[in-house]
Parts: sequence; structure tokens; C-alpha cells
Amino acid sequence: SEKRCYVNKQLLNVRVLKGEPAELSCTVSKDDVTGTWFKDGLKLTNMDGIIFEKKGLVHKLIINKVEDIHAGKYRFEGGDIKTEASIFIEDPPQVDKVLLKNLTSVPTVAKAGQNVKIKIPFEGRLPIRATWLKDRMELADDTRIRIDRTETFTMLSISSSERKDCGDYKVRLKNDSGVLEINLKLVVVDKPQPPEGPIKIVESSASDITIQWKPPKDDGGKPVQRYIVERQQVGQNDWVALGETPRTCTTFTTNKVEEDMTYYFRVRAVNAEGTSDALESGEVKAVGKASAGAPDPPEIVSTSKDAITIAWKAPRKTGSSRIVGYMVQKRKKGTITWLPVNNGPIAEKKLKVTNLKKGLQYEFRVAAVNAAGVGDASEPSQPAFARDSTKSPGKVQDLKVSSSDGTSVTLTWKRPEAKDGSDVKGYEVEMRSSNNLNWTKCNTLPIDTTTYTVKGLQAKETYFLRVRALNDGGPGEAVELEASMGAAPPVVSPRLLIDDTVKRLLVIKAGNTIRVNIPFEGSPDPVVTWLKDGLPLSNRATINTKDGTTQLLVGAAEFTDSGTYTVELQNGLGKRETFSFQVQITDIPQSPGPIKLEENVPHTVTVTWEPSTSEKWENNLYYTVLKRESQKGLWHVVGDLIYTNKFTFTKLVPGRDYYFRVVAKNDLGASGPSETVKPWRIWKPKAEFQVKPQKYRGVNQNQPPRILVPLKPHVVTTGSECRMSCAVGGHPRPKITWYKDSRDLSNDPAYFCTNDFGVCSLVILGVSKPDEGEYMIEATNESGRAFSKAFLTIKGNN
Repeated sequence: SEKRCYVNKQLLNVRVLKGEPAELSCTVSKDDVTGTWFKDGLKLTNMDGIIFEKKGLVHKLIINKVEDIHAGKYRFEGGDIKTEASIFIEDPPQVDKVLLKNLTSVPTVAKAGQNVKIKIPFEGRLPIRATWLKDRMELADDTRIRIDRTETFTMLSISSSERKDCGDYKVRLKNDSGVLEINLKLVVVDKPQPPEGPIKIVESSASDITIQWKPPKDDGGKPVQRYIVERQQVGQNDWVALGETPRTCTTFTTNKVEEDMTYYFRVRAVNAEGTSDALESGEVKAVGKASAGAPDPPEIVSTSKDAITIAWKAPRKTGSSRIVGYMVQKRKKGTITWLPVNNGPIAEKKLKVTNLKKGLQYEFRVAAVNAAGVGDASEPSQPAFARDSTKSPGKVQDLKVSSSDGTSVTLTWKRPEAKDGSDVKGYEVEMRSSNNLNWTKCNTLPIDTTTYTVKGLQAKETYFLRVRALNDGGPGEAVELEASMGAAPPVVSPRLLIDDTVKRLLVIKAGNTIRVNIPFEGSPDPVVTWLKDGLPLSNRATINTKDGTTQLLVGAAEFTDSGTYTVELQNGLGKRETFSFQVQITDIPQSPGPIKLEENVPHTVTVTWEPSTSEKWENNLYYTVLKRESQKGLWHVVGDLIYTNKFTFTKLVPGRDYYFRVVAKNDLGASGPSETVKPWRIWKPKAEFQVKPQKYRGVNQNQPPRILVPLKPHVVTTGSECRMSCAVGGHPRPKITWYKDSRDLSNDPAYFCTNDFGVCSLVILGVSKPDEGEYMIEATNESGRAFSKAFLTIKGNN
């Protein structure tokens, strides 16, 4: 006998996004099988968008563009074989691609005072929850800001926009099928703020006055183009325009002044949006004779127990006449009162200040005197003790080269002998090349350690290096050595040595330390740069780069530290390499808000609560609902992985007290609970939940039942409500029975059935994983029977 045909490869369930193509295929054992396709029990024929294809043993059903009507159970039959599978339609929130590109790539720009409206139409399975955030904080309606939400769009409206409205905005669209986040930027432009003051008088004479200011702190979002300078004579009302300066120049000199007259000056900044308010100066007098400028701070020459000798240099600006002498002042360190040292000008630029108190620390300053009077005083000298001078330290010991390459040399040495080096305060290193007699200091501040690396040397060159110890008595005698540089090492392009220990996503608990080590190589040593979201790091971040490793360190992480971090290597030859990774700062969630209980459906309780404030920064937050039946009973979980703020509990027993609590959870743990204060009780059974239909009128007499609109497959999130509906016709009015996996649901209180003018619905409140399965509606009357089936899938919204 002929061998029986069988299925080599069964049909498999398919989940597909709405609008995308879908394909069902199976493989049979015999080539002569033609086969027929069915959907929800009805035979399929050729129709737009659906293609039946047979290639050898493979039979395919292809849908070019999936719509809601294509969801359902499909069956392939051919001869004595049959195989079934379902197509489930996923419809996450979507926004037009052109609009999405325009919103995310080009900032929205508005002028200050204008109304701003950003409208985002969307599509997807309802309900879609739209949330707006600015700088990671959720926006709420106020006197200027309004957020509109409908089933087809969301819109942000800002009346009379201000500069503070600038920033990064995020729109989060969320439904049972997924989440879409849109990042956009709003820029509000305005005229600049006034230039930053105060206005400084750089120079004043009988013929001209020079003023100086700083750029405005806020340029209004448009670059400053120029500054306008005006002058008003004291006692008059009119302001006179003196001129303008380009944006790069913040000084102005005018010769439109008269000797011994007093003036006010004001400066305005100008950008493309307008002119700022004015920054005004105090009174400025055009003096007949210019006094001398300030000398450099005096230097300490020597000290003793009751005297300190200081010296200074003449000021760079001598004024309008020659300098006839100097006035010297002193003060004790830590005080603010300056006391005169000399009664009249002294011609020398050196002075021994006597009658000082032993052991106290003093500061000194000097002012030059010319025909115009006493000029500006210098900055204070370095503080010095009135005590006998300290002996300078001895020579350092065992100076040698510990390592070198083509561009650097590392020196090491030991402290001076104990009798000469007990009071060493540091060291200085100097160098010169073999063809240069001048010594150059390598360090600006004293070196605390006994090792130092001199960098930036030339390959194949000879250098002389020397080291001396320092203390309060001055520098000690230098120790010198000669060092010859070898050939430069081979050029190695900068390369980041990324391996499995370097993660591309770091989840850090708020308050903990962010510490990331990135190894690298390159010769010569590359320049290492760190960025966050394309901008320089904040002052809270510390970068330490040495020995082929660069480290990012941020202590006590905050939520604002979340973002994209980039490390960049670059050498002098233009070679460049980058690596980016994500840092997400999270924390144990905050407790949910107050709980509210309602009986929306008889014999059930709907638990709603205010969202945890952690929803603003935590994308993976969900809720768990627990209940107990007495004030001291044990808590039992009745709902988990809930991503909304609502849960319906159906298994209530009349006469019992129920208490509920809700906790928020994420990957780090659970929040404290929010609990009901008063118990919930159903005092007596409610009337059966049903809708009283109007009198049924059949279209034709004695018609057998028929399914006018079939059931559709559903994909529902745990804890949500599910409503399955279809339309039924027939006369006499058919009897309706619902089944789940062939089990009659007529007497199950967890399900609610309605029949409104032939529209039959099955409602499941607060679905859970056990509710998943195949559901069937059966319609029967004396003339016949009809049925429709659909599959319910339960998923957690991860």
C-alpha cells in the first residue's frame, strides 16, 4: 500500500510587529500534497496581501504587511495531515520616521516670550501612556506648562517661553507591546544678560580713560556680536555714545574726557536678538596727573629674630612723572590692618624692617610715589617669620638615572645627610642641553619625593641635570650629572586594550563609587581625554592616567552621573581611538504613594496607588501587591510584575476583612511597603453582574447560530484586564457558553460574561499566568451550533 503522508516540520507560532511581513511554513513528506489554509476555522482564498506558496515539500503562507485582522489561528490541511499555529500582532508605540528624525536631530528653537508647542502624533495598541521629562525629571502642568494626552498624540505647550526652559527633553510612550523614548532639545533664544561687572578702570589720565568689563554670563543662546559703550558727565542727564567694540574685546579707551571732570560709563551687549540692559560704572575722574602703578610683590631677602630685610622692583607703569621714592607697609599675618614702616618716601628699593616681635609672621607691601601722589600698592609678599635665618640644606646623596627612553629620563636620589637635611622642605630639578649654558627649572613647586621624571627631551641628545634640596634658608648646593638620550622608541598608534573586564554597561547604586580602569598602549604617550555625553567631565570626576592605564573615579554617584562616557586617545601624529560605555545610576525604589480601594465589579476589589517617585529615573521598576485576611495574619503575594498602578483582586469571600500592601521593586531590591489602614470587607453578596438586553429580535425565523465577528488572539500583561468579544447571530436566540481549554466557565466567579444584542464578551480582571490558554465561545439553539476560538497569551512587561 502507498505510504501515508506526514508533516516533517510543523507550523510554529509567530509574533510580528504590525505593518511588518509575516510567514507561516510547514514541510510535508510527499510532493503531491496540495493542501488548504484555514484561519479561525474558515477556509482562506486568495486575497490582497496574502500569498500561498508551494516549493517542493514546503508550503508557505506569506502576509506582506500584517494588520490587526491577520491575528488568529491558522491551520494547514492536506490529505490526512493537519498542523496549526497562531499569529500574534505586537503593536508598540510608533512615531513617523521623518518626524522622529526632525525632532531628535534638530533642536527646537523659540524666541523668549513666544509660545512653544511640540506635538507628537503616535500609533500603537491602546492604551498608550505618554510621559514628558526635562533633565530626567517628569514634567507636570503648572501656570505656564501644559501637557495634552489623547489616544493619537501628546503635546507639550509652554506659554511665554523663557531661557530656563532650555534643556534636554524626553518623551516616553509606553503600552503593553513596548516602550518608545524620544530625546529632543529645546533652545530658547533671547537678548543677552548685561555684561558682568564691575566695570574696572584700567587707566585714567587728563586726556583718556580706559575701562574693562567681562562678557555676560548668559549670551541669550546667540553669540554676542559687539558691545556698545556710552558716557554720562556727572550732573547731566544725557548719555553720549562713545563707540563699539567687537565681541572679542572687553576693553575700551576714550579721549572724549576733560581734565578733572567726573563721568559715569555704561556698557551693553548686543546679539542677533537684541541689546542687553546696561552695566554701569561708579564715578570716574579724569585726573590731571597719573599716579604710578603697583610694583610686583616684594621679596624676602633675609630674616633675624627682630628684623626682616625685603627688596622690590620699580613698577612697570611709572605714571605721568618720575618716581621719587617708595612707601612700605607691614601687617601681621592673619590681620587686615596695614601699618606704615617709613614716614616718608625712600629712594632705595631695599629696606631692613626692624622692631619686629620674635616668632611672629609678617607680610609687606610697597607703593611708588610720584608727583601725582602715592600710587597703587603691590600685592602682599610671601609671609616670613621674624627669626634667625635657617641654614640652607646640604647636598642630595646618590643622584642617578633610574630609567630613560628616547624622550624622558627618571632621576632618583637620597636626602642630604641627617646633620644637613633634617629640615628639608622639598627639592628642585634643573636641566640644560649640551649646547646651552642656561639652566631651566623643571618643576614650579618643590618636589616632595626623591624621584622625578623629566619629559619632552630630544632623542640622541645629551643633557645635564642637577638637583638641590630646599628649606626655609633657601636652596642647597646642587648635585649634577650627565645623561645621554638613546634613539626614540618606535611609533605605536594609540590603542585601547578593551577586554571582557571592561563592561559597556555599568549599573551603579546611588552613593557608591564609579571606578573604571581602561588600559591602553601607544608611543609616544597619547593624550587621554574623557567626556560625558560629548562634554567635559564635571569637577566631581577625577582622572588618573599612568603606566598605560587611565582611571575614571567619581565618589558618591548621583543620578545626574548617568550617561554615555567616552575615553579618547590621540597622539601628535593625528592618530585617534575612542571607546564609549554607559553608566546607569539607580537605587532601591522609594515606597509607592497612598493606596485606594474600590469595588468596580461585584465581589472584586480594585487596588490603585500613587506611583513611586522612583518611576522618574527607573525604567525597570514594577510593583508587587500582597494581602492578608486579618490584622496580624501572614502576607501573601496576589500580584507581581505589575507595571501599572492598578490591580484587581477577584477571590474575595464575603464577611472577611482584607488588608493590602504594595511595594515597588527593581534589580536592586524592594521599597518599603505602602499599606491600607482600614480593612476591606464585602458585607453581602452583590447582585449578579449582567447587562439586561433589549428583547432579542431575530432577522429570520429558525436560523442556526452563526459567528458574525470571530474572537481574536490577545496578548495581555500580568495584572491587566482582558476583554474578549465576538458577535453571534441566529434565531431562536442562541444559548452562549464559554470554555477555557475545554472547561466550562459558566459557574466560575473569576470570569464575567455578557451578551448585549448578540455582542458577547468575556471579562477577566487582573489576569495571571494560569489564565493563559485557548478560549472558545459556543452558540447553540434548536437549529444548530457554531463556535469560535482564540488564544490568550500572558506576559510580564520586562
